[in-house]
Amino acid sequence: QLQASRGGLVQAGGSLRLSCAPSGSAVNSYGMGWFRRAPGKEREFVATISWSSGSTYYADSVKGRFAISINNAKNMVYLQMNSLKPEDTAVYYCAAGPYSSRSDEYLYWGQGTLVTVSS
Repeated sequence: QLQASRGGLVQAGGSLRLSCAPSGSAVNSYGMGWFRRAPGKEREFVATISWSSGSTYYADSVKGRFAISINNAKNMVYLQMNSLKPEDTAVYYCAAGPYSSRSDEYLYWGQGTLVTVSS
């Protein structure tokens, strides 16, 4: 239902863009979200966007550095990550569901992709 691009290894201060393509029932969702799980930590919200309005909402930890966007024509959602920090190292998940920061409200999840930021 959700196919995410591969993450990668990037140096601190660098940038990386993740993409995610919903398919099947996930296409009918109201919004898309990105979440992440750092080693030894709980999964946490990163960003969400509404398909219809384009409204966005970010976690404080990434605000001003990350940008979520959509391409309706290509049915894709992106997470542009700039000024990356070692603490951004995590497995990143895209999810389809409502326009929400609550992970329990999302119905569809991607497989997760590892982003490693070296210091």
